[in-house]
Amino acid sequence: MRVLIVTDAWAPQVNGVVVTLTHTAQELQRLGHTVSMITPEGHRTLPMPTYPEIRLAVAPGSRVARAIEAFAPDAVHIATEGPLGVAARRHCLAAQHPFTSAYHTQFPEYVHARCRLPMAWTYAWLRRFHAPSSAVMCGTPAVRDRLAARGFANLAHWSRGVDTALFAPARREQLPGERPVFLYVGRVAVEKNIEAFLALELPGTKWVVGDGPARPALQRRYPAVKFAGTQRGADLAHCYQQADVFVFPSRTDTFGLVLIESMACGTPVAAFPVTGPIDVVTDPKAGVLADDLRQAALAALDCDRRDVRNFGARFTWEAATRQFVDNLHPRQDDTRPASGA
Repeated sequence: MRVLIVTDAWAPQVNGVVVTLTHTAQELQRLGHTVSMITPEGHRTLPMPTYPEIRLAVAPGSRVARAIEAFAPDAVHIATEGPLGVAARRHCLAAQHPFTSAYHTQFPEYVHARCRLPMAWTYAWLRRFHAPSSAVMCGTPAVRDRLAARGFANLAHWSRGVDTALFAPARREQLPGERPVFLYVGRVAVEKNIEAFLALELPGTKWVVGDGPARPALQRRYPAVKFAGTQRGADLAHCYQQADVFVFPSRTDTFGLVLIESMACGTPVAAFPVTGPIDVVTDPKAGVLADDLRQAALAALDCDRRDVRNFGARFTWEAATRQFVDNLHPRQDDTRPASGA
């Protein structure tokens, strides 16, 4: 099958959407499918307001339409609701080409956190965007239920995976005066609720891995915290491997790939019992979910790292990608345009 994926989120961004789509494309190819991507690469872009690290394509409509027709996909998946996603949606509707979409990010909550725009307005726009989709893929049952309650239709489950060769237990180093190490990995931005972690009274040391617009202010406010910036590959895995507990303070994530990356390394999770963690950290041997994040972080120190690893290793990209394929709605041969049309 020829699968086209359209995404506004792409390298050099470092986030769960980019990781998910990168591994999904690789796994699709391994399973024998032909994959093409429409990303911001090659487009004129402008920085996203309030988040300049993210660049958005400018007026990509005609270019996206030509790319879709040139590739002649059997299935189109629109991963994001940005300018590229909007352009692909418009062309698919005009060409009567079915497409699927995904709900990766709780934009209503993120936008509200940044500029106080009423969430009902953003949800109304998203509901309209996804309405023609043959399947709106959601990372967890909790997200699916929340969207259903807000009037979204054609909802489908699409889980996530982890590279269990890269994210695996390793020898833990002696860190005199630093342990226990409590780790956060992810965007350093207001919507991630990081200060709920940084303000906790915990023994040992706090590490923050990642970058974002809130980093300068948080570094000034919490000088004792070790801010390591963005880490990738083996360097990122090393951070998980050396940490004693991974603390996930977000209340707005739809899944949280970092949760399974940490667990695959044997590092237990401490998080709030909210969307994302409640569907990912489902074994009490792998982490602790509690409304008191400090209590959860301290209790997670008692988790057996072998049990944590065994649970985290259950999440595979092959299983997640097979779910993705099952959700696709390929165009039937009789809907293809005639040659020369």
